[in-house]
Amino acid sequence: MSGAIHWPPSTAVAGVMGWPISHSRSPRLHGHWLNRYGIAGSYVPLAVSPDCVEAALEGIRALGFRGCNITVPHKEAALKVLDVLDPVAERIGAVNTVVVGPDRRLEGTNTDAFGFLENLRAGCDHWIPSRPAVLLGAGGAARAVAVALMDAGCRDIRIANRARARADALEVALGPAITAVDWDDRVGATEGAGLLVNCTTLGMAGHHALEMDVSRLPDDAVVTDIVYTPLITPLLADAAVRGLAIVDGIGMLLHQARPGFRAWFGVDPVVDGDLRAAVLGDEAR
Repeated sequence: MSGAIHWPPSTAVAGVMGWPISHSRSPRLHGHWLNRYGIAGSYVPLAVSPDCVEAALEGIRALGFRGCNITVPHKEAALKVLDVLDPVAERIGAVNTVVVGPDRRLEGTNTDAFGFLENLRAGCDHWIPSRPAVLLGAGGAARAVAVALMDAGCRDIRIANRARARADALEVALGPAITAVDWDDRVGATEGAGLLVNCTTLGMAGHHALEMDVSRLPDDAVVTDIVYTPLITPLLADAAVRGLAIVDGIGMLLHQARPGFRAWFGVDPVVDGDLRAAVLGDEAR
């Protein structure tokens, strides 16, 4: 042995950390791209319990991983372990993508805001960023969507959450573009809005239904849902019946994966119908 150390390893390895992780579609997503572009690499699921996040992130550095995605429930805990955090992740308060740099420092970012905007723009050609937006929910997903909308030029974002205090906290954290709204006033908040986004798990398979009347939205408004199981949620179905433009949630997952894949494997991948079909499987039919 020569003793030479080659960094990064010639066979690129990345993965996704979560607890549990068996449900994640990210291995299918990145596996499709690896095959499409003929890349000698792999993307693996990593089941990491909440008490092992720091050790796991140190492990990917030691094992020569190019990086990893971070999913629930680790998106906030990972912040404390990283060597470098970009401004977007700082504003969102969570990280979903880690890159091991040439100096082996762990660099964190959050691509959920990017994924949301790219999906919205790809799915609807008449959305106007400067129009008011209404977000349902005030968790991590809503914060990422709010940051994305503010960066796109939206200065009137109305956030309704079942626990008003969480919406109030986002208003304080993100500034004057945000207005907290009582959950009971969520329908009235849609008056004049150009966009309605469901950032909750309500309406998702196995969860409670989302009760939301879309009749007061303008005729040219856009409705989107970050939930993608089912692909067409009851909210999207109701909006479509009313003739409103709808954008399903699977594209956010697909587009948020692009920056990580580019950093780890050196290719800017394409999101298209073949990828959607590969990730959705039978649900795409």
